[in-house]
Amino acid sequence: MAINDPSAAAAAGGGQVVLHVGSGMLDQIRALTDVGSMTRLLHESIAYERSIDSELDTLLAQRHELDKKLSGLYKAAEVLDLVHVNADQMLASATSTCDLADLVSGKVRELDLAQSRVQATLARIDAIEDRSNCIEGARQALQTEDYEAAAKYVETFMHLDEEYGLSGGRQGGGWVEQTLETAAAGDQRKQLLESKQKLETVIRKKFSAAVEARDHPNVVRFVKLYPSLGLHEEALKSYVGYLRKVVALRARDEFEGLKDSLEQAAAGRGGVQQRANFVGVLNHLFKDIALAIEDNEDLLKSVDEDDGVVYAIKELQEECDAKGSLILKKYMEYRKLAKLAKDISMQNKNLLAVASAEGPDPREIEIFLEEMLLLGQTSEDYTHFMITKMREAAAQVSPRNLFKGGSFYRSVQELIGHYIILEEFFMVENVKKAIKIDEVVPDALTTSMVDDVFFVLQSCCRRAVCTMNVQSVLAVLNCGINLLNNEFKEALLRKIREPNLASRLFLGGAGVPKTGSEISTALNNADISAEYAIKLRHEIEEQCNEAFPAPADREKLKSCLTELGETNAALRQILNVGLEQLANSITPRLRSMLDIVSTVNYELTETQYAENEVSDPWVQKMLHAVEINVTWLQPFLTTNNYDSLVHLIIDFIVKRIEVIMTQKRFNQLGGLQLDRDTRTLVGHFSGMTQRTVRDKFARLIQMATILNLEKVIEILDFWGENSGPVTWRLTPAEVRRILSLRVDFRPEAIAALKL
Repeated sequence: MAINDPSAAAAAGGGQVVLHVGSGMLDQIRALTDVGSMTRLLHESIAYERSIDSELDTLLAQRHELDKKLSGLYKAAEVLDLVHVNADQMLASATSTCDLADLVSGKVRELDLAQSRVQATLARIDAIEDRSNCIEGARQALQTEDYEAAAKYVETFMHLDEEYGLSGGRQGGGWVEQTLETAAAGDQRKQLLESKQKLETVIRKKFSAAVEARDHPNVVRFVKLYPSLGLHEEALKSYVGYLRKVVALRARDEFEGLKDSLEQAAAGRGGVQQRANFVGVLNHLFKDIALAIEDNEDLLKSVDEDDGVVYAIKELQEECDAKGSLILKKYMEYRKLAKLAKDISMQNKNLLAVASAEGPDPREIEIFLEEMLLLGQTSEDYTHFMITKMREAAAQVSPRNLFKGGSFYRSVQELIGHYIILEEFFMVENVKKAIKIDEVVPDALTTSMVDDVFFVLQSCCRRAVCTMNVQSVLAVLNCGINLLNNEFKEALLRKIREPNLASRLFLGGAGVPKTGSEISTALNNADISAEYAIKLRHEIEEQCNEAFPAPADREKLKSCLTELGETNAALRQILNVGLEQLANSITPRLRSMLDIVSTVNYELTETQYAENEVSDPWVQKMLHAVEINVTWLQPFLTTNNYDSLVHLIIDFIVKRIEVIMTQKRFNQLGGLQLDRDTRTLVGHFSGMTQRTVRDKFARLIQMATILNLEKVIEILDFWGENSGPVTWRLTPAEVRRILSLRVDFRPEAIAALKL
């Protein structure tokens, strides 16, 4: 045998050697070359053999215990045999009990069947007796004109006849059933049908009389009797026909009254607007239809649970199509909307053109718009209510097809078409007027044009959203956007484009308040207009989200609202052009102060550095010039415009200073002086504006930092990975150039930097 790594085996197995005998054992034996290894392996093999002997002794010691357990199993087998015998006995007993139970249950079923037949026979006997009572009761109720009781008797008789099949008898029944089925059943049914026919005739006459008399309580009383006679369909058609007739008569009376008021107004030539209450007439029609459905919903369901409400809605909607479209057409005819729309379409809509004296009056148009809005709103509310009722009734007919395919809907669409034309005309004319009468408002930063124009746009857009019609909103929004991007934008530019502004803005070395106020107001107009455009977009967007929940509608409006938002950018562009023009008028007055900087020395001695701290060579003069030429405009400008102007001035000053400083030579004290000058500028300008200015001076601050270094190599403590939160605005080439401005820095040290 061969032993494979016995030492490892002993370590893993608690001192036991694992022998691996295999095809390679001869190779392992041949590998043993010294007596020591052979002796060690021999001793380990003997130890392993002894451990195996010990395990065998342990197993043999357990033999007695295993013999005891085996003997116990033999005894348990005898007990199992006894249990098997008892189980067989129990099975036999259970089988006997089951057979007995089946026998008893069979007898019980026979008794139950007999009892059921007896009960059925007794019920049929009671039914025959009840049939007789129904015949007599119906006859007496007819004589006393108690139609409700008569209808109840007829309904009960028909129910018994259907449930027990008494009129035709039953096949295969016993002698009792055969006797009951043949005993005068045909005669009873004949008598009852005669009473039923009389009752139907009376009820139809009474119902017709109540309808003619418009006696609603009796109409309801008699229509409720139809279902008891099995006339559900007739009841539904009759009652809905009555409701439709009532609605039609009331609508006709309202319409005739409207026409009379129009004729009287035309004859008297006064009070037209007050008397021509088209909105009220249409609203009454909708109210009558809605109440007819709402108040009679339970009755309609009792007549026909599945289709009662739906059928009523369909019929009454036909009446709405007839009368509602008639009202709208009359309104459009009375207001001559077609002619107005044609005249407006042919009229020159150029905002800056002189309006014709014969053109439509916008004040009159506004009245028409409010009327059309109310007509559209009440129509939309009615349609929404009826569609909701259709859905509650789980109608199979598509509500949209029912309400969007009738003549009334087409009339509403025609009205909306006229509304769009008139609304656009009203918007254009009022914006044109607002621009034309633009005037300065006392104690205001803008002229009247801004508030007036955006008030018109806001009013028109709100009104368009209230029509609940997406096409109206899109048309009016597009019109408003075009006005802002063309006529209004041009009006702003005319006031901002000031020729020779610099000569007019300053006279005799001082600012001219009147000119400053005028140019500031023009800039304020652009600033506030841009802000109003964003506010208008947000407001219209919120209203549209409430008015148009459908995703498709919102998607259509989204692009238009986005375009309105882009108008803000266009107005901001105008503002930026004007602010740059104003800044360019001011900066020449600061150039002379900046020219002083080019004469200032930054190769300082300790004495010169101390003197500069007491008597600043140029910074205070520069700040004084800024105060004189810029600060006086602050009361005239909006906060945003003044901050923007200050930042433009800062841009000019900083760029000029950077150029000048790159042309100078510095020692370390000069770098400290530049750092002090820069901090003074940052502190002063921070007090002039609400926006941060430190980023404007970032490059100059970094230049001062570089020029403050004691050694060239110190720049690496602030550069690259060591920069920390600082974002360097200077490129490596610019850093080297600024370092070269120090008179005490060697060029070869600067060139050796690895930036």
